[in-house]
Amino acid sequence: MEFDVILQPENLALFWTGTLNSLALLLVSLVLGGLFSLPLAVARTSRHLWLRKPVWLFTYVLRGTPLLIQVYLIYYGLGQMEFIQARWDDSLLWRGFKEPFFCAALAFSLNTCAYTTELLAGAMRHVPPGEIEAARACGMSRWTCLRRVVMPSAMRRSLPGYSNEVIMMLHSTSLASAVPALLDITGAARSIYSEFYLPFEAFMSAGLIYLVLTLVMVLLFRQAEKHWLAHLRPRPSA
Repeated sequence: MEFDVILQPENLALFWTGTLNSLALLLVSLVLGGLFSLPLAVARTSRHLWLRKPVWLFTYVLRGTPLLIQVYLIYYGLGQMEFIQARWDDSLLWRGFKEPFFCAALAFSLNTCAYTTELLAGAMRHVPPGEIEAARACGMSRWTCLRRVVMPSAMRRSLPGYSNEVIMMLHSTSLASAVPALLDITGAARSIYSEFYLPFEAFMSAGLIYLVLTLVMVLLFRQAEKHWLAHLRPRPSA
């Protein structure tokens, strides 16, 4: 074992940069995916077929294909199309496709958006009818009830499932190393392995970093569940 190589300042800096990039990818994808999943979840539970079916198709395709393939399709597919390359300097949107971080973040955002949409839609379908009836009895319209009762209740109840999605997305950021010039935790380990030929030490260190980050997120979500789902915990009998 030669873990002293991992502890060299330049290699620790490499892992630090990779960790920051992985967390940045995770944060961007969760924020964008979460924002877009809210209206999509509403459409997914709509009574109108023309709203429900396109969202179902979107989530079916994104959840039914590997994330790595989606990264490749965006970076090596859309990013290399002549139509987009010719417009790199026309607008910020098209220019983003030549940036590795943008392409990876777009793929991760779309993927987590699909899973979060189905997660929220399922929670919305299982909101207790009594909560909806009480809102209607208070004179709330359908949209007011959705905004103030159904959606907040669904978001709280989906916390346990969403914590699994966040952890899976953290682990999925390891696929960002498939994009050239984008250094994540796994990419840092691969760089150290290629330079020092220490696969066990390099990837063991990467695994420990993922393990620590996962533990921190589990603890954070546990505290969130204690706060927002306290009313669902069984109360001790008198």
